[in-house]
This record gives sequence, structure tokens and C-alpha cells, in this order.
Amino acid sequence: MQKIITQWNRLTTKQKKTLIIVLIVFVVGVFYLSVKSNQVPEQQLSSEQGVPVVVTAVKERVFERFVAVQGNLESKNFAVVSPRVGGTIEKIFIDEGEPVVANQSKLFKTDAVRLEEALQVQKHLLAVADSARRQAVANLEKTKADFQKAELDYQRFARLFERKAVTADAFERQQSRYKQLKAAVELARAGVDLTTEEVSKAKAELAISEKDLADTVVYAPISGKVSYRFKEPGEMGQPGEPVVRIDDTSLIEVSAYLSSQYYPQVIQGQTKMEVVVSGEALGQLPISYKSPTINPKLRTFEVKCILDNPSGAVAAGAMAEVRVILERKEGLAVPSASIQKRSNKSVVFAIRDNKAHKVEVKEGIENDGWTEVISDGLNEQILVVTMGQDMLDEGKPVSVQKEEIE
Repeated sequence: MQKIITQWNRLTTKQKKTLIIVLIVFVVGVFYLSVKSNQVPEQQLSSEQGVPVVVTAVKERVFERFVAVQGNLESKNFAVVSPRVGGTIEKIFIDEGEPVVANQSKLFKTDAVRLEEALQVQKHLLAVADSARRQAVANLEKTKADFQKAELDYQRFARLFERKAVTADAFERQQSRYKQLKAAVELARAGVDLTTEEVSKAKAELAISEKDLADTVVYAPISGKVSYRFKEPGEMGQPGEPVVRIDDTSLIEVSAYLSSQYYPQVIQGQTKMEVVVSGEALGQLPISYKSPTINPKLRTFEVKCILDNPSGAVAAGAMAEVRVILERKEGLAVPSASIQKRSNKSVVFAIRDNKAHKVEVKEGIENDGWTEVISDGLNEQILVVTMGQDMLDEGKPVSVQKEEIE
């Protein structure tokens, strides 16, 4: 080998090119002679034993017209929980992955010192308002008692004045006192009403303070598992800023987007989605949601179905292989490879009495290498050619070499 390499390196560039061309011509010549020696004339083959073909029986199959897309798994119910009142996050009671129960499990607590002080202030204000109301009620009772005495004096002086037993001035003073006390009673009543409203206001403000204090401890709004913690103790929390996320893993939605051309063919509650996640078939499930509108930019619309997932076999965030079944029907089927175009028509070659007969067919749905065909010349007992049909014409003899079995 070293000697050959040395001799090759001694050759000039022109000599190397000439040698390469000679070798190429030699190899092509050998290949050509080999092919010619192995060829058997088609006429000779046909005259002796017919055209060798492979056949397959026509079958009745179920066909589906579907759209295959990729989808995502999402939690049907989830909650992103934020503080109800702002403040430092004092404590977080749960970790990621822990289960929680709606309205029972504590999630986190914000600093409550300021709210506790506000609550005490509101309690004092309520006590003050209540004392003012009691004072107003007592004042009303006292004024009513003075009014009753003035009313009796006024009536007595009125009788005496009619008999001219008292002077007009004395009667008028009693009359003035009667009217003043009558007005004082109305004023005292208004004072009672005012202080009563102040008590109601103080009670409402106290209730708000109590709720604000209670809201420093946040409970789980739904049952599920904590999927993420956004903050840690000591960080500031504000309404609208998430602290934890809870996902209900028992119900999973499969979401996918279809082209707008399929919108009229998808019927919510009837059209089914075939779902495969991580190689595991999860069955055919009815579409539970169909977007009421089509995205004007992408020209797509969303469809969803629900997976009952009590065992947690699948998780939100996973990718799913989705087939939306638009149509499902039974029909005669032939291997797709058996169909040929002759004179712009679809045909297959059926075998009867070891001869090929051309049968015109109308093609339908194609699934898994089989095509639905409509033809009066086919039934389930007929064999059609799946290999060798390129060499056939009507009535040509054939030699069945092998029958394909599905």
C-alpha cells in the first residue's frame, strides 16, 4: 500500500486525471454489461408465465377524515393567589407540590400589626359613638319630661286666661315655654338619630377593620396542589402580585388550535378529539369548548376537551398529539399503492381467471396506506394488484407471486 501511494505521488496532475477517467470508464462498462446479462425480455416473460404481480384482497374498513395537530395540557381549574391587603409577607404555610383544600388550607399571612392597631382604634370609636348615643337618648328623655310639664302648665294657663284669672303676659310666657320645649324634644330626637347613625358607621368601620385583619391570612380558594411559589417570607406583597399558584390536577384540559377552514365542521359536544400523551393513547373525547371567534391575525380557533385525571397520570404543561375527527364512516378499501391514473381516471387491476381487468374507481378518504373506493366492480372477494400493475393492461395474463396480508 505504501508503494502504491509513493507511485501515485510521483505522477503529475495530468497523469492523475487521465488515470481517474480510465477507472471511471472501466467501472461503468462492467456495470452496464452486468445489467444487460441479467435482463429478461418482457415479451418472453409474458409469453411464458404472465406478468408477475403481488395482490391484496379488497377489505371493508373504517375511515376517518381528521386534522392532526399538536396541543397543550392545561389545568381546567387553577388559581393565582395574591394578598388581599398590602404588607410584608410574614409567613407562608405551604410548599410547592403540597395538596390544599378550598377554604380550609392556609396559604400565607401578611404583617398584621398595623391592622391590629387600626382594629383597636375602631373599637374605641365605636365605644365613643355608643356613649354619645346613650347620652342623646338620656337627653331626649329629660327634654320630653320638661315638655310634658310645660304642656300641662300651658293648658292650665290657657284655662285661667279664658277666665281672665291671669294676665296675658303670664299666659304668653307659658305658651312660649311650651313651644320651646316642643322644639327641644324634636332636636333631642334628631340628636338620637344622628348618634345612632354614627354608631352604625362605627360598627361598619369596625367590621371592615376586622375583615382587613382576617384577610392578612389567605386561604386556598380551590382544592388542588401548589404548583409554584412566587414569593418568600419577608418580601413585600401587594394585591394583584401573585404569591402562589394552585392547580386542580384532577381535571385537565387539552387545548389545540385549528385552521379556520374547519370551523363549520367542528360541533361542540359532538366532534371528538383523539389524544395521545407521551405515547399513551387517552381515547377519543368530545370537544367541550369551541372558540366563539376566529383569530383575525392567525386565522385559527381554539378547541378543548376535558381529561378526567383523578390518578394524576398526566400533568398540565405536557404536549399532546391531537387528531380532531371530522368524519368517520365505513367503506370498501384498497391499498393506496394499487390505484393508478390511466387516461386521467383512477383505476385498479382486479384479478380474475389469472388475468388483469381494469376497474375504474372513485377515491375517498385515505388512512394508513388504504384508500376508500367507490365502484360497482369491486367487493370483498376480489383481489387487486398492489405490485406490478405498471406492466398491466386489460386482459393481460398474470402470475401471482405473493398475496400481501394486512
